[in-house]
Amino acid sequence: MPDIKIPLLKILLIWNCCAFLSAEILAQVQWTESTAGKVWFSKTLDAVSLADDQVNVTLLAEEKQQVDGFGACFNELGWKALSVLDEAGREAILMNLFDPETGLKLNICRMPIGANDYARDYYSLNDSAGDFGMKYFSIGRDREMLIPFIQAAMKYRPNLRVWGSPWCPPAWMKTNSHYACRPDANNGMKPEQAGQEGKTQFRMEPLYLKAYALYFTRYIQAYRNEGINLTGIHVQNEMNSCQNFPSCIWTAADLGLFIGKYLGPALKETVPDAEIWYGTFERPSVEKIDTILQDPVAAPFIDGISFQWAGKQAITGVHAKYPGMKLMQSETECGYGSNDWKAAEYTFTLMKHYFSNGVSVYTFWNSVLDETGKSMWGWKQNSMITINSQTGEVTYNPEFYLLKHFSYYIQPGARMLATSGDDGELLAFRNPDGSVAVIAGNTGDAFRIINLKAGNEMLSANLEPHSLNTFVIRATKR
Repeated sequence: MPDIKIPLLKILLIWNCCAFLSAEILAQVQWTESTAGKVWFSKTLDAVSLADDQVNVTLLAEEKQQVDGFGACFNELGWKALSVLDEAGREAILMNLFDPETGLKLNICRMPIGANDYARDYYSLNDSAGDFGMKYFSIGRDREMLIPFIQAAMKYRPNLRVWGSPWCPPAWMKTNSHYACRPDANNGMKPEQAGQEGKTQFRMEPLYLKAYALYFTRYIQAYRNEGINLTGIHVQNEMNSCQNFPSCIWTAADLGLFIGKYLGPALKETVPDAEIWYGTFERPSVEKIDTILQDPVAAPFIDGISFQWAGKQAITGVHAKYPGMKLMQSETECGYGSNDWKAAEYTFTLMKHYFSNGVSVYTFWNSVLDETGKSMWGWKQNSMITINSQTGEVTYNPEFYLLKHFSYYIQPGARMLATSGDDGELLAFRNPDGSVAVIAGNTGDAFRIINLKAGNEMLSANLEPHSLNTFVIRATKR
């Protein structure tokens, strides 16, 4: 991908609102636009004079949640896809994903603890049945692909933060002694081993619960010993979903018992700065969140809640009920391998929803896959970048540019700004350096005019159909 430098486009603006910029300034406005046929394109924005009744969006002084950053998940099949390229090709992609000056600037990323659906096959960090003391715990498998992937990213982002979540515990800790929850032709599970939502699959016995807490402790320590900034864990990926790939059902009550009596105390004793997040949560149920956050034993150990998929239907109620709780979007919906503009527009609506409901981090799923996009369990999914395993051709898909419209311009520590008016496809953020990033989409078939009021002055932009737009406003003294 070429390194495109976008000139600053200047217009005069006066921002009298003290929460924005002081009066008598020269504002510099940068407009970047992407459409299906033309991505990351610089356009001119003209100064306008509008009556108040022509304004359809107003930026307010009210600041909302802090934005900590953006990320994706490190998966084995992503590194496998990258490995078909020569060193220069790999480095170009890693730079475009992680470089804090020119890339997506990803800074908070996810990884699986053991196998997930984008692993090469099933494994855990201890497959020695009955090893309650974790004598045979090992991250040796991770040194083949996951650790090289993370360390390659750290060349561009040395302070990269990584958090982990298991798709399932070691199979011997589960009631069905199998990595999956439901059978299919790919996983060899017998019908009588199938689980069901609402029935915990973990062996809820003290010996197993204590061993699993030790498993997490060893994982955090092992990764930190590799020089990786492992910040903590989200205790179970999609704890309500019975999948044909690695998965494990937990009821909220049983997960709360594990966190409160075993995991929380174990981490507090050995790695006290490691975070515990309740997640990743994938159901439209505030009540399942209440079970944990209103448990006097488990709740003190919870640092945040992470949502994905149908969890988006619960986040509004959770944010209203627990306004001080840190929230994260932990896995953007992956689609079915279309990698097209329509998928990017849908993900834009997800980003608008999650940020409007208080998340501090937005996480994409696969950053890189081969041309099949398939998991080892057969589901073809989207990725930001596609690498053809036969030819080495690299394609930057529309969702790469969607994320760049956010992550390139929104700095860690930014605050989301409140708006009023017709802001159904608009978000605004104030960066620590004082600049303001406004992301506006137009998912319709006709041009759409945005008349934006900031202080006493206005910006007007005519957004192309099916476009993504970022406006960055910087101020300098006269």
